[in-house]
Amino acid sequence: MGKEISRFGSVRLTDLPEDLRDRIGAIAEKSGFVPNVFLALGHRPAELRAFCDYHDALMERDSSLSKAERELVVVATSAANHCTYCVVAHGAILRVRAKDDQLADLVAANPWGAALSDRQRAIVDLALSVAQDSARFGERELAAARAAGLSDDEIWDIGAITAFFAMSNRLAHLMALRPNDEFFLMGRVPREK
Repeated sequence: MGKEISRFGSVRLTDLPEDLRDRIGAIAEKSGFVPNVFLALGHRPAELRAFCDYHDALMERDSSLSKAERELVVVATSAANHCTYCVVAHGAILRVRAKDDQLADLVAANPWGAALSDRQRAIVDLALSVAQDSARFGERELAAARAAGLSDDEIWDIGAITAFFAMSNRLAHLMALRPNDEFFLMGRVPREK
């Protein structure tokens, strides 16, 4: 596939409707590049808009889960679903938000063997139980999460983030979505000013 972003093609930032161009442009300004997911989904602006809205509702809302903890959920979920794009992209974001250059790789490679705090372990275990066999999710998993100190609101957030990124992982597989080169060094090498 070479350097193609998606097997279904992609758009340029300038091809997007103005509202999406402004929204994605703000992300590009902050990060220094346009994440490929937006260019790949851009050929369907209504779907990209809905994707961004739900992403932001989950990942940018006020919550007792930190932004790093939310990214931890994404990395664990995406690794369970073997989604290269999301593991690479959100692994980079997790490295930055957690200020830890190893956590994302350790969780992606072996979430059960990664040295995590008790809270991180509860978050990852809950995400994996929803990601791997959601039909069996039930009272036992809820009780374990509550016993680990997670509130019902946090449990909902973890479950909703897991479900959203399970969908995102499947879209990335459908598209054969290629991670941006920039993600691989993000949080590992100091950013150029």
